[in-house]
Amino acid sequence: MKTAMANRPETVTRAEHLLAELLASVMHVDRVPIDQDFFAELGADSLVMAHFCARVRKCADLPPVSMKDVYAHPTIRRLAAAIAATAPTAPQPTASAAAIAATPTTAREYLLCGTLQALFYLGYTYLGVFAAVEGYQWLIAGAQGLAKMLRLGLFGSAAFFVMCLVPIAAKWLLIGRWQSQQIRLWSLAYIRFWIVKTLIRSNPCIHLFIGSPLYGLYLRALGASIGPRTVILSRHIPVCTDLLTIGAGSVLRRDAFFQCYRAEADRIETGPVTLGQNVLVGEAAVLDIGTTMGDGAQLGHASALHSGQTIPAGEHWHGSPAQPTTTDYVRVAPTRCSTLRRTLYGAFTLIGVFFLLAPLLESGFGLLFLWSSSLAGTLDPSLHSSSGSLTAYGWLAEALTFATVFFFGALLVGLLAVGLLPRVLGMFIKPDTVYPLYSFHYAIHRTIAWLGRQRFLTVLFGDSSYIVHLLSWIGYRLTPVVQTGSNFGSEVTTTNPLLTSVGSGTMVADGLYLINDEVSNSSFRVSRTAIGPCNFVGNYVTYPAGAKTADNCLLAIKVMVPIDGPTRQGVGLLGSPPFEIPRSVERDSRFDYLQHGEALRQGLAAKNRFNLKTISLFLFTRWLGVLLVVLIDLAAVELFYDVLAHALMAALFTFSAVTAIAYYALVERCFIALAPAPPPICSIYDPDFWWVERNWKLHPISVYHLFDGTPFKGLLWRLIGVSVGKRLFDDGVHISEPTLTTIGDECVLNHASKIQCESQEDGTYKSGPTTLGAGCTLGVNAFVHYGVTMGDGSLLVADSFLMKGEDVPPGTRWAGNPAREN
Repeated sequence: MKTAMANRPETVTRAEHLLAELLASVMHVDRVPIDQDFFAELGADSLVMAHFCARVRKCADLPPVSMKDVYAHPTIRRLAAAIAATAPTAPQPTASAAAIAATPTTAREYLLCGTLQALFYLGYTYLGVFAAVEGYQWLIAGAQGLAKMLRLGLFGSAAFFVMCLVPIAAKWLLIGRWQSQQIRLWSLAYIRFWIVKTLIRSNPCIHLFIGSPLYGLYLRALGASIGPRTVILSRHIPVCTDLLTIGAGSVLRRDAFFQCYRAEADRIETGPVTLGQNVLVGEAAVLDIGTTMGDGAQLGHASALHSGQTIPAGEHWHGSPAQPTTTDYVRVAPTRCSTLRRTLYGAFTLIGVFFLLAPLLESGFGLLFLWSSSLAGTLDPSLHSSSGSLTAYGWLAEALTFATVFFFGALLVGLLAVGLLPRVLGMFIKPDTVYPLYSFHYAIHRTIAWLGRQRFLTVLFGDSSYIVHLLSWIGYRLTPVVQTGSNFGSEVTTTNPLLTSVGSGTMVADGLYLINDEVSNSSFRVSRTAIGPCNFVGNYVTYPAGAKTADNCLLAIKVMVPIDGPTRQGVGLLGSPPFEIPRSVERDSRFDYLQHGEALRQGLAAKNRFNLKTISLFLFTRWLGVLLVVLIDLAAVELFYDVLAHALMAALFTFSAVTAIAYYALVERCFIALAPAPPPICSIYDPDFWWVERNWKLHPISVYHLFDGTPFKGLLWRLIGVSVGKRLFDDGVHISEPTLTTIGDECVLNHASKIQCESQEDGTYKSGPTTLGAGCTLGVNAFVHYGVTMGDGSLLVADSFLMKGEDVPPGTRWAGNPAREN
C-alpha cells in the first residue's frame, strides 16, 4: 500500500498523515516527507498549494488552511502543529453574508432598464447639441476677428459652468438626499441612481477640481459634509455624497475609494463613510460602506476598511482587512497654509479653467477643423459643390484630414510634452524640501504628476523593448538597462518621473504606481522613489518613496509595500499587510536558458519585430476608430445642422460613440480569433505569448466604461469572447483574457474589480481559466487571479485578492489579501 510519508508511522500524528496524503495526491507523487519545505525542497508553487488548501477545506477531519498558513508554516509538520489548536466550528453567518441572498431579477426589468438608459443617452445628447448650437448661433455667429475670439472664450466658459451645474441639479432633482438603503437592480429607482452616478463620474469639470479647495466645495454642493482644510486627491469620485462625512484637516490620497455604495447580489446598497478630523487615508485604500475613522486616525496605502470596521481616534491601521499597526503614514512636517492661499488657489483654478482651458479647447478644435477643411480644399478644389456645400468625396477627404492631423498631431505633441515639460518644471522643485499646499510649487508638482499619469503612450510602447526608451525620455532613471523585451507592462505611472529610478534587471507587470510625494493638510514634499535591481513587481502594486525593499525581491500582486522595519532583500512579499514568501521556485526557472547568450539575442530580436507590428496595428486601428467618429460627427454637423430641431444631429453623435465602441470590440475579437489560444505556461520569447501581448494592447476596456451599469456591458463582453450568463451587472470590471473567463447568471462585478486569467512572473507567462458561478459578487477593487473557481452565490469582499487556483465553495464569503473564507 502506498504511503504519503517518509517518516516512521509512530512519529506521525493523524493531522500530519491526512495533510501528507492530500498533498501527495495534489502533487501526483507516492510520498511527501513531513519535514521538507513545500517550495524549496518539494518544488511546489503557489498554484499547487492553492489546490492543496482547497482539498484540505473539503476534508471534514481537518480545519481549513489558507495560503497565508502555508507560507508561514511551509512543512507538513509545522502546518499540522499550527492548526492543531483550531476548533472545527462551523462559521457563523455575518450581517454581510446574510445580505448575499438575492431575488432573481426578470428579463422584462432588464430590457426596460436598458431601453430607458439608451433613451437617456439620446435625450442628454440632444439637450447638449441644442444648447451648443443655439448658444453658438446667438453669441458667436456673425462675429469676426478679435470679437469672435473673445465671444468664443465666453461661450466656452459658459458651457463649462453649465456642465458643472448639471450633475448637481440632477442629483437634487432625481434623488434629493441620499439615505442608507437598498436599491433593486434594473428597477426605476436604480435608473435614477445610475443617471446621477453617470453624470457625476463622467463630468470632466469635476476631475479638474480634484486636488484643489474647489473639490470640497463641489462635494458640499452635492450634499457631502466636508470640513475645512480637507485635501482630497483621489480620482474615484463619491456618488452617494450625503452619506459622506469628512472632518476638518483630513487627507485622502490618490486612488482612494470612498463611493458610499456597493453592489451585492441583486441590489445596490448605500451606506455612510465617516471620517473624523485630521484623518489620513492612504494611496489606493478602500473604504467600504459602514466604515468609520476617528479623529487623527490613519489608514495605510493598499489597505481596506471592510463594512462595519472602525478605527478608533488616534490609531494607525493598515492591511486588507485593516488591523492595528505602529507605522506612521504622515511623514511630512506641517507648514503654514493660510485661508487666503487656499482661496487664491481656488480662484486661479477657476480663472484658468473658465478663461484659459475652455476657450483654448473650443478655439483649438475650431481652428483645427477650419485648417483641415482648408487643407483638403487646397489639395482638391472639387470637394465642394457649386452651392458651396461639401460633396460626398469632400466630406470623406475633410474627415480623413481632420482625423489624421488630430490623431498623429496629438501623439507628437504628447511625446514632446511628457519629455520636455517635466524637465523644465522640475527645476522649480527641490527634492526633500517641504512646500506649502496651494502654492506655486504645488501647481508645478500637480502638472508634473499629471504628465506622469498619461496612459496612451505607455499602452502604445508597453510590453515591448520600446517602453524603456519612452520612460527614459520621460525622465525615469533606468540605466544600466538589461533589455528583456518585457521590462514594463502597459500601465506604469509616477508622480515625478525625474525622481523615479528602477534598477537593472527588474521586470514590472501592469499597474505599477510609483509615489514620489508625501502630503499633509498644509504641506507636501517630493522625494526619490527607487526600485532595486533584479526585482519582479506584480500587477497593481503601489510603491511609495522610502519603501523598505532592496535587491532581488518579488513583489506579488496588490502587495502592500512596507515603509518601515528591516530592508527586505532576496525574498518575496505577498499580501496586505505583507509577509515573506519564497523569491522563486524550481518550476519558474524552466525557461531561464532563453534569457542568456545567443538564445536571448535571437528571441529578443524576433520579439522586437513582432512588437513593432503590434505597435503599428495599434496606431492604425486607433486612428481608424477616430476616423469613424469624425466621419459620423462631421456628417451630423455638415448635413443635419438644422434638421428636426437638431434631433438627427444628436442621434448621429450618439451613434458615433456606439460605433466606436463596437468597432474596437470587433477589432479585439478578430485578433483573438486569429491568435492561438493563450498557453498554460510558456516563455516570454514564445510567439504564442506575443499574440497575448498584442491582444492586451488592442483591448477596448478604456471605452467600455461608457456602458458601466447597463445591460449593454454584458453584450460587449460577449462580443470579444467572454462567456457571460444572463443579466450581468458590471459597474467597471477589467477582464484581461476574455476567452478564458466564464461568468454565470446574475453576477455582480463592482467598480474597479479585476478578473485576470494570466500572470507574468519574471520571464515566464502562465494562464488558466477562471469561472464565476451564478450569483457571484466581486467587491470594489477586488482581484481574481487565474485558475480560480467561485461557487454559486459566493462573495469576494472589497479590495480582496483571490489567488490563483483557489476553489471558493458556493454561498461563502471570502475577504482579505490574500483572501480566505470568513
